Amino acid sequence: MVSEYKAIAFHKIEANAKVDRRTINRATDITPDHPAILVMTDFKDTTPFSIQGTASINATNEKMIACGVRLLFVTDHNDNLLGLVTATDVLSEKPVKYMKEHGGQYNEIMAQDIMIPKHDLDVLYLSDVEKSSVGNIIEAMKDLKRQHALVVEKNEAGVEIIRGIFSTAQIGRQLNITIEPVVRANTFADVERAIVSA
Repeated sequence: MVSEYKAIAFHKIEANAKVDRRTINRATDITPDHPAILVMTDFKDTTPFSIQGTASINATNEKMIACGVRLLFVTDHNDNLLGLVTATDVLSEKPVKYMKEHGGQYNEIMAQDIMIPKHDLDVLYLSDVEKSSVGNIIEAMKDLKRQHALVVEKNEAGVEIIRGIFSTAQIGRQLNITIEPVVRANTFADVERAIVSA
């Protein structure tokens, strides 16, 4: 069969060739007073990483390591969002608790077994984020004891879509600080322990 297309030429790679490792140019002279949008990972600029709900816990951990992330969106076979799974979910006591409740082996646990389901996710609205400072976001994440916060907006059809994400690790890098979640006292015993340790 004769093709109407002409093949382009191959060439030998040059000896000094390098891998182009592009990184997002993030501002590093950020303060808590700067606009929050400066520390948000915007999915218009960055593709989020996901994994199918049926992926094993080992595959989930390996993908996080390979992608250099601590959070994956969990999807079904049609790419519908089921929830999200974090490195904390994989590496904490959550898998052990799951095995105690459901039986089975560690390597049989799937991402959907330990993920934070979609209906349990709290999100920030982009319209609020655009009017907020970095400090506002840090306080919101401390209040909810979260390392990640999703940001949503409505598309033209009125469907809510995930537009971006905040990460305390990323914000900390940009502010050159460590952000620790605030532990809130829930009982009188917690209050007493907090007073004694202060």
